[in-house]
Amino acid sequence: RGGKKEEEEKKRKSRARRDHHVEEFDISEAMIHQSIHTIEFVLGAISNTASYLRLWALSLAHAGLSEVFWERVMLEAVEASDTLHPVVAALAITAAFAVWAALTFGVLMVMETLSACLHDIRLHWVEFQNKFYGGDGYPFVPLSFLPMIQQYRADAEEDAGGRNVAAML
Repeated sequence: RGGKKEEEEKKRKSRARRDHHVEEFDISEAMIHQSIHTIEFVLGAISNTASYLRLWALSLAHAGLSEVFWERVMLEAVEASDTLHPVVAALAITAAFAVWAALTFGVLMVMETLSACLHDIRLHWVEFQNKFYGGDGYPFVPLSFLPMIQQYRADAEEDAGGRNVAAML
């Protein structure tokens, strides 16, 4: 009697498992899944680090160029002014300052613009795309007024009862 009850209980559990689609835990599948996530995390960390290093390199280049412009333009003008008349020396230093300011502003503004663009691209492509973008949606269809105009004309013809009202539009 006990054997029959156990057999019926096994059949019942088997049917319940089959009906509820209970999946057994597979350790190898879990390890593969976690390995893939680990690889993605490490690659993302390396990618983010490289991206920030690029911005840091631009910052160092900015500082280096600023120092070079100062040394080559302003300091040389100050050193050359020692042998000149004070009025001429003042004019030379003023002109050197104008050249230094123009060079610094021109070149470094280009570099800062490049830095801002790179940072924006990094934020969009490295961080946003990796974390939030799914790519599921609907395809882009550009706005066109032609179908609306055609529908309006068709509706106007229907309302006019066959009269040629569309030609008046």
